[in-house]
Amino acid sequence: MSAGTLPIVDFAGASDEALARQLDRAFADIGFCYFTGIGVDQALVDGVFEASRRFHALPRAAKDAIAMNRFHRGYMAPKSSIIQTSSVAKVTRPNDSESFMLMHEVAPDDPRYGRPLDGPNLWPDLPGFRAPVEAYEQAMRAFCRRLLGPMALALGLPRDWFAPHFGQPTTFLRLLHYPPQATDAPDDAFGSAPHTDYGFITILAQDRQGGLEVRRKDGTWLAAPPLDGTWVVNVADMLSRWTNGRWQSTPHRVKNLSGGDRYSCPYFFDMAMDSLVEGVPTCGPAAHPPVRYGDYLMERLDKNYAYRQQPVA
Repeated sequence: MSAGTLPIVDFAGASDEALARQLDRAFADIGFCYFTGIGVDQALVDGVFEASRRFHALPRAAKDAIAMNRFHRGYMAPKSSIIQTSSVAKVTRPNDSESFMLMHEVAPDDPRYGRPLDGPNLWPDLPGFRAPVEAYEQAMRAFCRRLLGPMALALGLPRDWFAPHFGQPTTFLRLLHYPPQATDAPDDAFGSAPHTDYGFITILAQDRQGGLEVRRKDGTWLAAPPLDGTWVVNVADMLSRWTNGRWQSTPHRVKNLSGGDRYSCPYFFDMAMDSLVEGVPTCGPAAHPPVRYGDYLMERLDKNYAYRQQPVA
């Protein structure tokens, strides 16, 4: 693992034009950075982490009662995902983590209801859990909508270029728990094996334990330790395709060698399932054929998650 630091983008008081320049540098150089000053109150962050710790402290039976449904919502048990679609490494061991997955809520009277990933969320029988989780998700969604403008400007596009693709965004809030890994664990044992994210952008809140690493262009790994008041942000596959590779969807991994439990709360803000992703003209010749985001996403979920290989509710 090499020394170095990720760039920090401070939103407090910055113009969209200034943010655009910083985003372009960070996303073109390594595809990762820290965000700070995004206007999400620390109390909301503390609340979602406390909710996550309380959820993961429940007896296994209580968590299994809301096991992942066919809409990719609910509890994902430890060692139930193997990243078969990784372009970074041959992954043979399941991830040593468990999580609660919340997505965009789709009510039964919504025309989208029943399509892949368009359905109801599942909630544990845990008083005081739902409110702080939903509050954090709503704050992150509002910030991500604000982020679309400077990201478009960074690519030489009109400020509102991305907006039509996010009228009904596909969103995931994942409350992850990583148990401590043994110091003598095999080299290919991970809390999260090397991978790239599938969609548009990921904004990660992490606790103080550390363990996240980012792969540089030269193949070395760079630690992305927790910094107070920041989120770790990365480009995902669809955004990289939109930019014809100008912005990198960078591999990353987690090894929890802290000796204690690690918690993180990644928020994935992605385009609508029907969005057609094809290279924008401001980023040179097309590097990939057009792809419907929903098709790309489902192909990866179906391969990487054990629950999708068997009938589910």
